[in-house]
Amino acid sequence: MAYVATRGGERAIEQSERLFREGLDTIEFDRVTAIRKSLPYLIDRVMGEASLYEPDLAALALAQAGGDQYEAVLLLRAYRTTQPRIGFAEPISQPDLFTVRRISAAFKDIPGGQILGPTLDYSHRLLQVGVLKGKPFEREAVVPAAEPAPATQPSLTAWQKAQGLIKDYPVETVPVEDIPDITRQPLLFPVSRAHKLQSLARADTGGTMALGFSSMRGYGAVHPTVNELRLAEAPVRMRHPRGTIFSAGRVRVSQCEIISKSKGLELGFSATLGWNEVKVIAAASLDLASVQPDTHPAVKEEFVLYHTESVEASGFCLHFKLPHYVTFQSALDTYRRVAADKASKPEASSPKTPPSKNKEAAL
Repeated sequence: MAYVATRGGERAIEQSERLFREGLDTIEFDRVTAIRKSLPYLIDRVMGEASLYEPDLAALALAQAGGDQYEAVLLLRAYRTTQPRIGFAEPISQPDLFTVRRISAAFKDIPGGQILGPTLDYSHRLLQVGVLKGKPFEREAVVPAAEPAPATQPSLTAWQKAQGLIKDYPVETVPVEDIPDITRQPLLFPVSRAHKLQSLARADTGGTMALGFSSMRGYGAVHPTVNELRLAEAPVRMRHPRGTIFSAGRVRVSQCEIISKSKGLELGFSATLGWNEVKVIAAASLDLASVQPDTHPAVKEEFVLYHTESVEASGFCLHFKLPHYVTFQSALDTYRRVAADKASKPEASSPKTPPSKNKEAAL
């Protein structure tokens, strides 16, 4: 659908796009490199919501979209659909992750210890206005740890199961080729566990946080506690056609386990590409809340998964900018007809109040 009534027609549409591009100036490789280096967490968010891990392409999408995150995710998803699938990575477990940050709010001492890693959780939020006056805001020198943390960490859940704190469900072994793929298959309800976790993995961060927050405030049936939160680099292991498993590199991942003590110790889980703590905490809370009985609509699977799908949600909101002349004029004609009908009918005279027999009472 095009704005056929717009002054200038097709040429006006072309000019409108030119004006948008003009505000961005020329996009060169140096700008893409600067975005990738200076905005790593935004890059991670775009890659996670686009279901495509490629920092340079994510930076290019942000540059091309002028920093509009929804437009950048749409660009990256559209690009992903043009790429062939050449294989499946081998499954990995928590002990395989190169762990950079690992904390638990449920336990003070955990196997392997707490690792703060990169975080602003304990810092003052002060805007460094000196930068605007020419004073660089430099990073502080790194102080080597007296005892470096191990590169990998054990699974806290495995320790809890060994202690009898959490029920140990049997592990179902499913060939990777048989795992449903949300990027290629429609979301149908009731959803499978794999589809739900994939949908939450690429869900809109803001929408997930809003619904997760509503669940935490009382619309959900659980009160979450962070059992374990990890920022890590996951090895990508591929199987060669001859059978040999080789490493194709590592990708940044976030994962969170939420534990609730409302009805026994139950776990919710979420993971996504890139480092995005608020998203996996909220998503893990929604994962756990969605399986509780008599849940509020704000935490029901269908409500959550549909309304945190960033491309569909933003596209639906923005499509209202497109021409709706026919439907609106139809509604307007109906309104005018109803108004004319009311105007043509004489107003019903109000019934007269009978005079009171008792004048004193009337007074």
